[in-house]
Amino acid sequence: MKKKLLAALLAVAMVATMFAGCGKKEEKVINVMSFTDEIPKMVQQYLDMHPELGYTMKETIVATTNQEYQPALDEMLKGDDAPDIYGLEAAFVLKYTQGDAAGFAATYDDLGIDTTKRLADAKIATYASEIGTRPADGKVVALPYQATGGCFIYRRSLAKDTWGTDDPAVISEKIGGGSQKWDQFWVAAEELKAKGYGIISGDGDIWHAIENSSDSAWIVDGKLNIDPKREALLDISKMLKDNGWHNETQDWQDGWFADMKGEGPQPIFGFFGPAWLINYTMGDNCGNDKETPEPEGTFGDWAVTNSPVGFCWGGTYVASSKGAVDKMSDDKKAVVADIIEWITLDTDENSLQYQWANGTFGGGDGSTKDTVASAVVMEKSNGATGFLGGQNMFEYFVPAGDYATGRNMTQYDEAINGCWRDAVRAYVAGTVDRDGAIAQFKADVKSKVGIE
Repeated sequence: MKKKLLAALLAVAMVATMFAGCGKKEEKVINVMSFTDEIPKMVQQYLDMHPELGYTMKETIVATTNQEYQPALDEMLKGDDAPDIYGLEAAFVLKYTQGDAAGFAATYDDLGIDTTKRLADAKIATYASEIGTRPADGKVVALPYQATGGCFIYRRSLAKDTWGTDDPAVISEKIGGGSQKWDQFWVAAEELKAKGYGIISGDGDIWHAIENSSDSAWIVDGKLNIDPKREALLDISKMLKDNGWHNETQDWQDGWFADMKGEGPQPIFGFFGPAWLINYTMGDNCGNDKETPEPEGTFGDWAVTNSPVGFCWGGTYVASSKGAVDKMSDDKKAVVADIIEWITLDTDENSLQYQWANGTFGGGDGSTKDTVASAVVMEKSNGATGFLGGQNMFEYFVPAGDYATGRNMTQYDEAINGCWRDAVRAYVAGTVDRDGAIAQFKADVKSKVGIE
């Protein structure tokens, strides 16, 4: 935290204390609501770093497992005890930044944050601010601390066997990294097949890259719209299966995890994803026994390089409610603003993002490093990990953040994506023809979200 701001906060706190007897004393509690304990832990660390402020935290955690979080948050936002700080998952963040519940959010400017300057100074990935900006007034109402721009994560040993090198720059060329086209990727798929390898595990691996690189959203002028790039998944999925270029797995199922370990029907070259996929999914499913010093399974046999197209996937955003901000004293507003800045915009070595990038948040030993929204932080951090064979992942994930877009997204994407994936699977399985798959998709969307 900046010294000047801290001094100002302390000054306000002293004045508030001096005049406490002149009226009702504000309870010095920061109300935090989220779907995991991640954001509450961040807020608590901030408060532990600044005991002189005299604030405590009240946390409300409602898991998303049974779709309980959003209804609970909606009720809180409408009530008298709206949260001072709340978390938003990427799957539903648009509802609260650009959709039906966007009006409940306070702008970062409302909190006194010089948002435009701070975004530029920290080099926050553009897609992040695009997602967090409310169209009605063009104001930022939420920002993430993670960066979720996607790369291609590939097996080094399979690259060496196929092309004689595992150099990320060479592999980028082999798969058409940054080309905005898939042509070279299919050439690579055939070359890998000749060696007995699949290029990806299942069509779900390529979906997020396709979805996020589309030229238009699922909903345009209030009507369902099928962007040609998204419609192409029908042909791509069938081509992948017909050519034997994958193991026909479904993401988040046992076969998908087996491919991360190298135990599927054929070895799989790679996966599309952000850094969190490495840290929280691939790392846990690569067959490595973390109790032993020697690598096991596929641990250490991975690297990252450019995806053919830019995309983002996931992330957690931090917001404050207008209902809470309107009732805050200047003292509390300054504290809440500084907490949010510390999480989403600060770049110094005490900031949350610096700790997150270097794996030291919560006193960690550096074992879990992650990409963050600020390119400034990543540029001065060490992103080398054992899982990636010592590669500094920030070398490719920093440009991936710039490469991604937050446009062409809607609050209904999670439901519509599910309908589309179901229709594509039916087509590839041969239970419906192409027209039938599209008709099924349209009917499902109308049924689930009421849009046609």
